[in-house]
Amino acid sequence: MSMQKKASLSVSDQTPTPRPAEVMTLPSGMDCHAHFYTQIVVCLNGMTEFEISGYGNRVGPGQGCIVHAGVNHAFGGIVESADIMVLNLPFFATEAPLMMQQFNDLSNSGCYFCLDEPFKNLIRILGQEIATAPEDYLLSQACHDTLVSILPRHITGYVPHVKESRFDMDIIDHYIDRNIGRPITVAQLAGRVFLGESQFHSHFKATTGVTPYQYVLDKRVQMAKRLIQQGGYTLGQIADVTGFSGQSSFSHAFIRLVGLSPSAYKKRYQK
Repeated sequence: MSMQKKASLSVSDQTPTPRPAEVMTLPSGMDCHAHFYTQIVVCLNGMTEFEISGYGNRVGPGQGCIVHAGVNHAFGGIVESADIMVLNLPFFATEAPLMMQQFNDLSNSGCYFCLDEPFKNLIRILGQEIATAPEDYLLSQACHDTLVSILPRHITGYVPHVKESRFDMDIIDHYIDRNIGRPITVAQLAGRVFLGESQFHSHFKATTGVTPYQYVLDKRVQMAKRLIQQGGYTLGQIADVTGFSGQSSFSHAFIRLVGLSPSAYKKRYQK
């Protein structure tokens, strides 16, 4: 299936109202966000992984999950990209309170669910239609209303909430090392281990004793020290490849963590 839209990061109640039904391609990397509306996600092909309020699970074709408004969740394709159908419910709380209550009751049984064969066949066909005409709002609305109205009757089972720690410093270190020359945000790091930003920050500080920002900064400076010791680079080049915005911020961080300016360290080491 050729998908027309890539899933992207969006964390704001200022986000424009989404289309009723969308087909998206999740990248193999992890992302993390929250939104002001409830969302039902069903995997069309590939394999995805979700973490919703600390509860993680793999979601394959014919499986799905319910993400309530304002809930932090991380998501991504496993190994390769994966295609999902997203059913957005921005106005259900006021326009269809009984239906919204039904989905609230469903999520109490388990936010991850499995679907029967008839529904899998239907959503696959409708997904192909939406992917072919992603800008057709009437088609999006019709597919949304059809799927949402019959979904509760086609759920065959739930996956129990099994909370497990996803915090893995090896994964975090690997991501930092690969991206040391670029800006690195807490959201990006949290997404790698399927945690919300606040959860990730707490886990990280409890494990390392420092904040994610301090940890990344120290890694940048340690790499800068190694490059200075190796020789063959100007300080400007070193500042650039270690992810500093300029020589001023590089020098300030280096002095604070090493006790010497980069130029003084270079002179002392080269003696």
